[in-house]
Amino acid sequence: MTPHPRPAPPRPRGARSRSTRRPAAVLSVILAVVAVLLGPATSSSADTTQEGWWNPTARPAPDSQINVTGEPFKGTDADGKVRGFVDDHVHLMSNEGFGGRLICGKPFSQDGIADALKDCPEHYPDGSLAVFDMITKGGDGKHDPAGWPTFKDWPAHDSLTHTQTYYAWVERAWRGGQRVLVNDLVTNGVICSVYFFKDRTCDEMTAIRLEARKTYEMQDYIDKMYGGPGKGWFRIVTDSAQAREVIKQGKLAVVLGVETSEPFGCKQILDVAQCSKADIDRGLDELYGLGVRSMFLCHKFDNALCGVRFDSGALGVAINVGQFLSTGTFWKTEECAGPQHDNPIGLNAAAAPAAVKRLPEGVAFPGYAAGAQCNSRGLTDLGEYALRGMMKRKMMLELDHMSVKAASRSLDILESENYPGVISSHSWMDMDWTERLYKLGGFLGSYMSGSGGFTAEARRTKPLRDKYHVGIGVGTDMNGVGGWPAPRGANAANPVTYPFRSADGGSMLDRQVTGQRTWDFNTDGGAQYGMVPDWIEDIRVTGGQDVVDDLMKGAESYLGTWGASEHHRAGVDLAAGAPAAASSTEWWNPFVSYAPGRAVDGDRGTRWASEWSDDQWLRLDLGSTQLVKKVVLDWERAYGRGYRIELSTDGSNWQTVWSTSEGDGGLDTVRFAGTPARYLRVHGVTRGTGWGYSLYDVGVYSD
Repeated sequence: MTPHPRPAPPRPRGARSRSTRRPAAVLSVILAVVAVLLGPATSSSADTTQEGWWNPTARPAPDSQINVTGEPFKGTDADGKVRGFVDDHVHLMSNEGFGGRLICGKPFSQDGIADALKDCPEHYPDGSLAVFDMITKGGDGKHDPAGWPTFKDWPAHDSLTHTQTYYAWVERAWRGGQRVLVNDLVTNGVICSVYFFKDRTCDEMTAIRLEARKTYEMQDYIDKMYGGPGKGWFRIVTDSAQAREVIKQGKLAVVLGVETSEPFGCKQILDVAQCSKADIDRGLDELYGLGVRSMFLCHKFDNALCGVRFDSGALGVAINVGQFLSTGTFWKTEECAGPQHDNPIGLNAAAAPAAVKRLPEGVAFPGYAAGAQCNSRGLTDLGEYALRGMMKRKMMLELDHMSVKAASRSLDILESENYPGVISSHSWMDMDWTERLYKLGGFLGSYMSGSGGFTAEARRTKPLRDKYHVGIGVGTDMNGVGGWPAPRGANAANPVTYPFRSADGGSMLDRQVTGQRTWDFNTDGGAQYGMVPDWIEDIRVTGGQDVVDDLMKGAESYLGTWGASEHHRAGVDLAAGAPAAASSTEWWNPFVSYAPGRAVDGDRGTRWASEWSDDQWLRLDLGSTQLVKKVVLDWERAYGRGYRIELSTDGSNWQTVWSTSEGDGGLDTVRFAGTPARYLRVHGVTRGTGWGYSLYDVGVYSD
């Protein structure tokens, strides 16, 4: 942030003016004072104590109205916690992605609102060529392309191809109680390549860089209205402490995230990765330098990092076709290993004939077994490397869109490190895993559905929120091609009554007016971003104040997860390089060693493997007596179905501190009461496969 200018030191009391000052100089001082008293007050980047600091001194004309009165709530509540809602998933700049012509309009323009809020060229004169409109909304795509000043047909709750995030609409949301906004930089190279209209490259990282730059330019654009750098309400932040300082001033903290299908160029072609660990490191460093602090590792299409959670229905068919065109592979399914399931896969090729027609001659859309509902692709070795790279940089992982298999492995890794930086931002989270997320210290938001649906979902998860003392976020996903709350109707019971008081109690909101259009949530629903406070009021009058209260705890909970991620310190592995012994060692391969020490050598590419019988053990010498509380086991395919953790101070007398008969392999994090021990033994009782027991890594921790 821009430093506050240091004021000139005051003149000592009693100091006298020079008697030689000329009358003209005195007159000029008087006139200057009069001008200050009569003229408009100037804003300061530091001083939000001035009356009206929240109003710009130089808003462009013409422009949208805000239709909010009263000072935005500043600071914290009586408990010292941030009070305000968080939108943890929105795409301010998606108009710059997908080749530049998928989402029409833009959130700001140096040439004013008429330039910002105009349709794509091919939509004129009547929308006949609005191909993406036809795909996402159905029908012939026809609509009135005029945005400013009439807005006859867009933005609308069911128009997925027009921007909803004009800066003045975001300003209304801030004035209405929003304190954190996560701007996910988004694009998709495949969608860009197959879409008919584009005016730029389809390279995903190029689009991400552009959207980041445009977000900083939007900050500058707003600053200019308030008198210069650092003075506006839209503040891009790069750490949680900075966010809290911005919110303390009553402003909006803006966090950058990434949601894209091939980050760092990590696509796969015929299941072969097109990136390396060096590419991932360079990419993470670049994103961090841009200010990005959270991201998805995969989105919509399987990539070299992880498999995705399927989309369903016609959209799923179209995306599956797109994946084949990009990678040479369709989605592959398998039976789910646990109670979690991926979304039902799109099966009916006839539901998306235009997409299927794009398949090469001789390539048929695949069929899928009814009982196989999970993506066979999980978190790859490169994906695990990327996740651990994010953790080293204190970035937060977005779980939504990961396949069940990939999300499960990610949670295992996060739990093994006690890393809290995990987010589910827009309702793609399994309830079975919600408590795992909360135990870690993660954050959950729900999609901006209708007030009834959102209230029902919030009530369903409330016992867990109360248990972990957290709030809930909303993921509006605006400009994200999702669809938003439809109007309940002018005559619906318990309508939003205008004006209403903001959820934080700081302001009064009337219907928003933009050009010739007056927006009313009762009849327009979630048409644009300025309607988010109206949606919260709709929740209050239809669902209850308790849901709104949890929403207003959301910003604090999000910042809690972010701050805990920043302050996370990896535990010391007491087993690293420890002397190791085993009951047996697999010996069949003369070129590869499976010796016991391979499980503690710090290389996840090596492993210890036993002979192929049940009763086997691996023993570690920690060097001296240590307090042991946690053991992390990274199993190879040959895992222990039944095994126990045994501790000893002398290597002869063993105490079982934990055991299971239902092991399922993968990454196991075992916790128990702290116990002093010098020796640790992983004792296999029954095998999970016909092979022996095999461990890539064993970690032992006191924390």
